[in-house]
Order: sequence, then structure tokens, then C-alpha cells
Amino acid sequence: MIKVEQLSVSSGTFRLSDISFEIPSGQYGVLMGRTGGGKTTILEAICGLKEVVSGKIILGDRDVTHDRAGSRGIGFVPQESTLFSTMTIRRHLAFGPKVQKWERAAIDARVEELAEQLGIAHLLDRKPIGLSGGERQRVSLGRALAVRPGVLCLDEPLSALDEDTHSGMVELIRGVVKDNSITALHVTHSRREADRLADCIFNLVDGTIET
Repeated sequence: MIKVEQLSVSSGTFRLSDISFEIPSGQYGVLMGRTGGGKTTILEAICGLKEVVSGKIILGDRDVTHDRAGSRGIGFVPQESTLFSTMTIRRHLAFGPKVQKWERAAIDARVEELAEQLGIAHLLDRKPIGLSGGERQRVSLGRALAVRPGVLCLDEPLSALDEDTHSGMVELIRGVVKDNSITALHVTHSRREADRLADCIFNLVDGTIET
């Protein structure tokens, strides 16, 4: 579950107040709204990347409002893939489990599992340079899922993809989230994308959530 209760958050001179919505466990929520309306600010507050002024953020049965980003159990897929140019795809997928001090065998098994699931096994020993937009986003998704998060947050991850790649990524993301019983919050401008992905859609209109 992702539950936001009367959330107020600011970013520079921009401020949102009394934002509330809930995504039930295992469901896919989509947040829509105009550019500059605050969608990414809400997403970053949930991820622990923006300081909360007031209100609550509850993930599952935990109040994480003031927890560090790394302790919230969230996988995050940003709009830009932000892959490290010097690291192989294998090392990207292994990064989170390694930070969490998983056993070597468990890390290797998780990397192979993700690579197979996301169709990037043939890329494991390559570096990001030269990868297509779809391939880069598959790696970003794998990196976000590597430590088996209960919650996945995605900030317009498909906006730069061509039509054919976009369609395939929508199906892939939807399937991976459902197969792993993940609760997701996805920011997008695309109503067609939202209709294909969402169990519930929230519209941010003039600082107010409408369903």
C-alpha cells in the first residue's frame, strides 16, 4: 500500500498542501497532471528525496514520513536512465544487493533472474554506451527491482521512447509489477499509457488530487 495523508511539501518557492490518496497493496497507481503541477515533487517526497513539511507517508504498515530514502524499501525509475558509463549492465543490476550486503551467490542469482525476466541477458557484459532507449530503461527497471522492493515509483520512464518500444515497455512493466506483487506509483502525461497500466488514476489539478 502507498498512502499519503494530508501531505504538504515544498520545492524552492513551489508548495503543495493537503495532498491525500491511497493505492491498495499490489495495485498500479498512475498520477497525472500538467507540467509543473507537482507530480514529481509528490513522487520524490514518497521516495524520501524531498523533505515533508507536514502530513504522513505510509508504505505497507510503516509510517516512513521521516525515514531515509534508502530505508523505505522503494525502487525508483527516474525519467532519465542515469546509468553509469563505466559500469557493465551486470554491475548495475548487482549494485543494490551488493550495497545491502547480500551473499555473492544470491547477487549472481538475482542478476541472472532479472536479466532473463527483462530480456537483457545478452547485454550483461556490455556498458551503457550504444544501448537503445528501451534497453536503457530495461536496465533502469532492473536496477530498481534488484533488491525486491515492495514499492516501485516511476517518473515518466517511457516519455522518450518511440511508439513500438513504448508499447513493449508498457507490457513489460505491467507484467513485472503484477508478477512480483509490487505496489506502484507511475507519473505520466499520457492518458493512453495510464489506461493501459493503471488500476487507479489520480489527477493533480491546481494542487488538488482528483480521482
